[in-house]
Amino acid sequence: MTKLTITEAKKPNQPSPSLTYFVKMPHPNSHLFEVGLQIEQWSNPVLNLKMPVWTPGSYLVREYARHIQDFKAVSKDKQKKLLSQKVSKNHWQIETKEVENVLITYRVYANELTVRTNHLDNTHGYFNGAALFYLIPGLETTPITVEIIPPNSTWKVSTALPDIPGKVNQFYAQDFDTLVDSPFEIGNHAVYSFEVLGKPHQYAIWGTGNIQPNKLIEDTKKIIETEAKLFGGLPYDDYLFILHLTHNSFGGLEHKNSCSLIYSRFYFKDTDKYNRFLQLVAHEFFHLWNVKRIRPKALETFDYEQENYTPSLWFSEGTTSYYDMVIPLRAGIYNAKKFLEILGKEITRFLTTPGRKVQPLSESSFDAWIKLYRRDNNSDNCQISYYLKGELVSLLLDLLIRAKHQNKRSLDNVMLQMWEQFGKSEIGFTPHQLQQVIESVADMDLQSFFNLYVDSIEELPFNKYLNPFGLQLKPVMEDEGVPYLGIRVQSENNKEIIKFVEKGSPASLEGIDPEDELLAINGIRVTAEELNERLKDHQADEIVSVTVFHQDELRTFSITLGKPQPSRYEVVQIENPSPLQQDNLTGWLGKI
Repeated sequence: MTKLTITEAKKPNQPSPSLTYFVKMPHPNSHLFEVGLQIEQWSNPVLNLKMPVWTPGSYLVREYARHIQDFKAVSKDKQKKLLSQKVSKNHWQIETKEVENVLITYRVYANELTVRTNHLDNTHGYFNGAALFYLIPGLETTPITVEIIPPNSTWKVSTALPDIPGKVNQFYAQDFDTLVDSPFEIGNHAVYSFEVLGKPHQYAIWGTGNIQPNKLIEDTKKIIETEAKLFGGLPYDDYLFILHLTHNSFGGLEHKNSCSLIYSRFYFKDTDKYNRFLQLVAHEFFHLWNVKRIRPKALETFDYEQENYTPSLWFSEGTTSYYDMVIPLRAGIYNAKKFLEILGKEITRFLTTPGRKVQPLSESSFDAWIKLYRRDNNSDNCQISYYLKGELVSLLLDLLIRAKHQNKRSLDNVMLQMWEQFGKSEIGFTPHQLQQVIESVADMDLQSFFNLYVDSIEELPFNKYLNPFGLQLKPVMEDEGVPYLGIRVQSENNKEIIKFVEKGSPASLEGIDPEDELLAINGIRVTAEELNERLKDHQADEIVSVTVFHQDELRTFSITLGKPQPSRYEVVQIENPSPLQQDNLTGWLGKI
């Protein structure tokens, strides 16, 4: 079969074919979804099918085509097998000369339970459209019907797609983007319905744990109402939260009218862990505005076959991360004291990540595709998360605007203007347009700010921006007197494995590497748990011998210890704040 180009396979001025997907799961324990694609009124000599390589909201090429097997194509009318071939990693081509009705069948292996992949077993089926369905070039805007065929009658279906009236388990997607943007949960999951601001909402919860649904729903209502107030209403008819309860998991993926969440099943009774989950809810829900509708220009139209580069993820994700701290505070879920505690932990993460001195924020956004989701033992030395630094740059911008305008303007005004100017019409914004909006709200030129804190590796001057609010950043030495070695060690299978060596640290300068096995200090065996206590017996500038297995070779290094480093940072009130500082703080966070 000769490979044809996409252009050759299309003919102008033809009626659009009808598209129907059938999703079966007759043997759930096999982890195989059985998918059928029926195309009617087809009239081109070649049918091109392309499998997406990534899903919007998760910026990594994941090669979903690797899970496809048992691909077949037949003429539905004549039951004749059609000649087909795979012409690239995610591209199938089928000869369809004089064929009007085509049936494609294939299986998709689904045994990866994350918010961005597919999972099928005897308890449920969950899938994301980009990881299950083909894109037909030229038919991106063609409506699609999806019929779900569960393994038995007790399984129900939850999705944000609307039902087709009069049909059982059949759903309508207005185009391929909408199909990709609407994950499915199928099984015996619990469904909880509730109303907020006159609109229906649901939680579809799979798995068991110590979750308290009534409390969760009441707190979720508060989050929805708080975010709706910021943007002036809810831009959807209904909304679905899909929640998977598992062991030691955390994550979320946003969609226009739904989101997928995954969290540890027994983390709902502990207050701090429950608050962290509510921050996740606030984050993914905030995304229905910021990134699903207020989108960078590079994401205005998705290219599902390759990376979609933008330097603005710091705003789409980082600013959203700032608001996932702020929203629960405004909703009354936790108080200002807890907010400052959470903020201190985020600043600690930032200031203990050496990569902040290497990678600019805009570059972190741009390089998400090759770095953020592909961590290795040097990642903390060479990169910084656009989520983390983005939220802290957003903090500084919010404080800058509030201090200049006595809390009469804030980052809220930026979000609302971005919504009015770009979000409602879903017109992508450029980095320059984003900066212009922020400058217009701040009423000042911020080029220097962006040069320093977005496009370079200049340290963030937290105290400069905290001071007008009567706050300061305080370093804390929890392990007073522990000299600096610069390694993180973890016990694995009765071995003490060095998992991270900080760039420029005493250990790094002498040649200790990640994955070395730590054996002894000064000839005495040491474990990960004992390391800090042992180091307390020494002083800064003292030379100690550190013995390791380095690539199975026994080595002993003479290392000069450094000065103790802060273990964490706290955001605290200054002594004797001025009335203006007190007013600024109250206007930002309320009373502490």
